[in-house]
Amino acid sequence: MLYPELFTSLEQARWSLSHDIPWDRFEPARLTDEQALTVKMNAITEWAALPATEMFLRDNQADSDFSAFISIWFYEEQKHSLALMEYLRRFRPALLPTEAELHAVRFPADPAPALETLMLHFCGEVRLTQWYRRAAEWHQEPVLRQLYDLISKDEARHGGAYLKYMQQALARTPAEARTAFARMGFLMASSGRSGKPLHPTNLHVARQFFPNDTIQSRLPDPGWLERWLDTQIVFDKACEERVVGAILRNLSILLGQQFDDLRGLNRYRKSLAAATANQSVQNGPSIR
Repeated sequence: MLYPELFTSLEQARWSLSHDIPWDRFEPARLTDEQALTVKMNAITEWAALPATEMFLRDNQADSDFSAFISIWFYEEQKHSLALMEYLRRFRPALLPTEAELHAVRFPADPAPALETLMLHFCGEVRLTQWYRRAAEWHQEPVLRQLYDLISKDEARHGGAYLKYMQQALARTPAEARTAFARMGFLMASSGRSGKPLHPTNLHVARQFFPNDTIQSRLPDPGWLERWLDTQIVFDKACEERVVGAILRNLSILLGQQFDDLRGLNRYRKSLAAATANQSVQNGPSIR
């Protein structure tokens, strides 16, 4: 059981909203309205941990260990949203998200395979770690830089926790886990093929709400994410390569393979799919 260990490690690393944010160091001349608006959008996207938690608990009813860990993840992700909103409350109160704007990102995702969702969110944490590092570099206001740095480190720790559950899944159901992790890892690292950086924020997750079934589509400004990445924090090719490289390195260790590039991961993914198909043919149809 991983929950007790993760609770202890994350508790030791936890920062305080009242004691670890240097609110008195705020420099108003270093914060533009454009920058403050990005804080609002980040606060709303972090609030989307609420529907993600509902999804995790629904799709992992058979795994109480992981479900217990999600209580920690949910708390820390909602604290990110709250901390960003507290920043706005103090320094740009006119930009505070409304309750309606926060509630707009709460909608039910379609059921999905739990292991694929686990890998998807691991990749999402890897990406968020890098996004927020860039945000900390882009901002010049010292309180906000400190806040984004703290949030980025949280996201990195969350990725490490997900990785432990992925290792546990490989020990329990190796064939199923390998297939799920290779498939979703390839998808989430294939930003060049998709034309956009893939993250749970911009993936379609609910057929009944399509095309408004992404977190991004429900923001007050649905086009904000691309602008933030392309022209504000400038998450360029070199930054994207760090994300892809981190995914490939972790999958190489996790799966006991060497993935130097996406082509290698894709070959491995296809080999697993072919093996599964061959096994199905050999087993033949079941007789009832």
